[in-house]
Amino acid sequence: MTGVAASSPAADPAGRPHPARPGRVRRLLPPVAAWVAANLATWLVAALSAANDGSRIAYWSTAARRRWDADHYLSIARAGYELFPCRERYPDFPDVLCGNAAWFPGYPMAVRAVSATGLPYEAAAAVLTEACLFGMFVLLWRLLGDRPGPAGGLTLAIGAVFPGGIYFHALFPLAAGTLALLACVAGVKRGSWPAAAAGGFAAAACHLVGAAAVGMLLLSAFFAWRGDSRPVRWAKAAGSAALAACGVLWAKWLMWQGTGRWDAYEALQASSYGQGGLRLPLGEIRNAYDFPFTDWYRPDGPLPWLVEHGLAAHRGQLWLNAAFVLLVLAAAAVRLVRHRRLDTAEWAALVLTLAVFWTPFLAGAEMSWYRNHAQMFVGLLLVRHLPRWIQALLLAACAARYALLGAMFFAGVLV
Repeated sequence: MTGVAASSPAADPAGRPHPARPGRVRRLLPPVAAWVAANLATWLVAALSAANDGSRIAYWSTAARRRWDADHYLSIARAGYELFPCRERYPDFPDVLCGNAAWFPGYPMAVRAVSATGLPYEAAAAVLTEACLFGMFVLLWRLLGDRPGPAGGLTLAIGAVFPGGIYFHALFPLAAGTLALLACVAGVKRGSWPAAAAGGFAAAACHLVGAAAVGMLLLSAFFAWRGDSRPVRWAKAAGSAALAACGVLWAKWLMWQGTGRWDAYEALQASSYGQGGLRLPLGEIRNAYDFPFTDWYRPDGPLPWLVEHGLAAHRGQLWLNAAFVLLVLAAAAVRLVRHRRLDTAEWAALVLTLAVFWTPFLAGAEMSWYRNHAQMFVGLLLVRHLPRWIQALLLAACAARYALLGAMFFAGVLV
């Protein structure tokens, strides 16, 4: 028989074999399952919660996914940036600045692009968010090596209920920014500095926390590009970091175009939110822990059990986030002791996890750290090396906190 069997892999013109199409489809099944599980878990949390007026929550509606900051992202998508004295429009408002220049443009500009298909802006934002979440699971699975088994399955399961992951479904840039960080890690792993720079640019353009990619790329000279000479390694690290930093410059350029001020971001943060400069992180952790959500945003009327017990869930969430960082550090330390090395992607994930954890506290984000920390999702690349029983305990803790923090979100307690 001279023909090639139908199940044999195809080959490109250079003779390199390609996986058969059924194999490619099968490799997508774990990420698809994780994305479905994440949505089912979030739908269940929504069903057991209630909106701040006591009404039932329609999980698949855009209204259930909008919070204060989402309105700013949508306004940027619709009309760009603005900055103005609040009293010009609201006479009884304090004498501070108002506008939307405290929010980065990566996600809004992507929403604008998706809305060109004819979708309303809110629907475009929801579609983009869920598409990015699915992309996160696909890229994580590829970085894990596409290897089915308990370690990979538990890692994806933890990702489905990741700390702060309720914002991966909201009209926020967290899923887009986390996907960009994973793309940056993948670029470093492949030895492609343009791909790493593109991922870093997108991450920095989506959120200030995403600018952690710039620091990771600078440090990549110590653990990446190992096939190159030392000068070339430093050139690739510095070049990719510089291009990634252009994501922040692009954001500031768009803000200048809309407001006429290069310092629009800093001015609005300082005037309306009292932020600016570096803070002492331990003091900011204490402020974040003590923030009085229950006094400021308590919903009206009788509360479902999950909401009643979730009004102070941010405190337990902070403990869990710190524990996650310690587990990532422990996994890295064990790998270094046993194998004398981490692979390139693991080094990148370790640096990003630590940077994402500390950045909100260095900036004084006492009301938003719980969602910013969701970008520590990249640390799952190291969590896969933990013993199965520790992974199982982490999954249980994440699921419990996910339900409680999700109840805070759906009840309108979180912004």
